[in-house]
Amino acid sequence: MPSFDVVSRTDLAEVDNALNGVDREIKTRFDLAGSKCAIARSDDTLTLTADDSMKMEQVKDLLRRNLAQRKVELGALEFGEPQDAAGGSLREVVSIKQGVDSDLGRKISKEVKSAKMKVQIAIQGTELRVTAKKRDDLQAVIAFIKDMKNKQPLQFINFRD
Repeated sequence: MPSFDVVSRTDLAEVDNALNGVDREIKTRFDLAGSKCAIARSDDTLTLTADDSMKMEQVKDLLRRNLAQRKVELGALEFGEPQDAAGGSLREVVSIKQGVDSDLGRKISKEVKSAKMKVQIAIQGTELRVTAKKRDDLQAVIAFIKDMKNKQPLQFINFRD
């Protein structure tokens, strides 16, 4: 039976490349040079540090622009609240979403079933497996899921006949 997987993956190598670009730009910009502005990644979290809220917004804009240039979807980022850090600076934690969370998986499954499509959806951890008897049904499900306008970026992989 034909099937495919619905996943949400962020290319961490491209995120690292974007962070290197942000670091270079922080060092060369006259308004950010010599400040405590920095950005670091550990696993699936980014830590932004800045002197004040204005510089924090500039660092976030640089991050968004560099990620967009690297074709990393901004919906994969979840910005936290800025917190006070040592030395009167600000720190903000940004989490990178990996995998389809259970709430979104249930929502997609419920919507597809309510649309009366002839497919089966199985939630397998952080992925969804969609199977059907005909390839056309699977293509209709892909179009339906894209039209749902989810905030989290989704990819459709392992399409098999």
